[in-house]
Amino acid sequence: MIPVDPDRFLADLHRLREFGAAGVGKGVMRPAYGEADIEAREWLVSRIEQAGLIPRVDPMGNVFGLAEGRSLLVGSHSDTQPEGGWLDGALGVIAGLEIARAAREAGGPPVSMVSFQDEEGRFGAVTCSAVFSGLLSREEADRNVDADGITLAEARAAMADMSGGYVDPAWFSGFMEMHIEQGLTLDEAGEAVGVVTDIVGSRMLEVTLRGRQNHAGTTLMHQRRDAFQGLAAFCVALNGRLEEIVTPRTVWTIGRVQLHPNAPSIVPGEVRFTVQWRDSDADRLDRIEQSVRGLLDEICAGRGLESELKPLGDLSPVPMDGRFRMALAAAAEEEVPGRWRDMPSGALHDASNLAPVLPTGMLFVPSIGGISHDFAEDTEEADLVLGLKVLAGAVARIA
Repeated sequence: MIPVDPDRFLADLHRLREFGAAGVGKGVMRPAYGEADIEAREWLVSRIEQAGLIPRVDPMGNVFGLAEGRSLLVGSHSDTQPEGGWLDGALGVIAGLEIARAAREAGGPPVSMVSFQDEEGRFGAVTCSAVFSGLLSREEADRNVDADGITLAEARAAMADMSGGYVDPAWFSGFMEMHIEQGLTLDEAGEAVGVVTDIVGSRMLEVTLRGRQNHAGTTLMHQRRDAFQGLAAFCVALNGRLEEIVTPRTVWTIGRVQLHPNAPSIVPGEVRFTVQWRDSDADRLDRIEQSVRGLLDEICAGRGLESELKPLGDLSPVPMDGRFRMALAAAAEEEVPGRWRDMPSGALHDASNLAPVLPTGMLFVPSIGGISHDFAEDTEEADLVLGLKVLAGAVARIA
């Protein structure tokens, strides 16, 4: 076993929360490459050095604490949503630090840790773990632009003083990530941990509907080509259209809407919105896309609208490694017998980028009320410690 120190783990987790602490409760605002994010990474490097690990910050801003020789990599990300909580990503980073530190103090096995940069999507989801894994080139990533028009290349220039060379995934024997569930399953069931079976795939389209902008007082209803009415019709019809395709775990979301010209006395001439769907079955993802596109064609034909569809993401479902799942299950049964389950992840994680290049496993702990991506995100500290112990037990079995 790896003799982790729960008090030290919790102290580091609370210290990380102070970088970008905001809002109510334990809220955090620590977007990738922002001032609070860079300060947090500088602090993390200091903790890595104190732990006797070798610090390395790659050109993308991924922070590694490396053991000597080939090792198992454990970690997550430490950037947050614009209004995030203290555990999303940070939990896995500090768990990785504590397990790597405790393993070194005990004389082995060799464990390294990582905090990946820009998981939360300022420049595209799970961006910098994709570069690490070779799934995305640095040149492609550098061209990504945030909501304020800043390129990733410009943003990461703020970390130039910290940057060293790239870390080769071949240095590692596998990857483990612990994360809050970000859903209600474990909390409602009163269970301590979930062993992730697979990470769902996702698709997203940016849809632009164009009609005819006109005066809201003089244009009669039958004369209108109202782009927003097209979106409203799509929203109303979508659930019924997908009813014969989806399962209870399939989800779909219209998450961003931009109306033009967005004025109270003008019939909207254009609306741009995103529609995203997630499922663990690649064929079902394809069938949903066909239905979405078909429904949009019907609505445009019936309302005199034109449409433009731009794919924004296509991530395939990713299964976790069978041996790593077995190690996590064995550790869970030893630590919390009868209080764990196998379960899929409905959210994307850095583990989805690591799985194609390294054996990968993932562990969930409960989210109180299923809340995440919000200042109110929280987990009982006793559950955080249980998760740490289960993860350390699995790492010992594998490493």
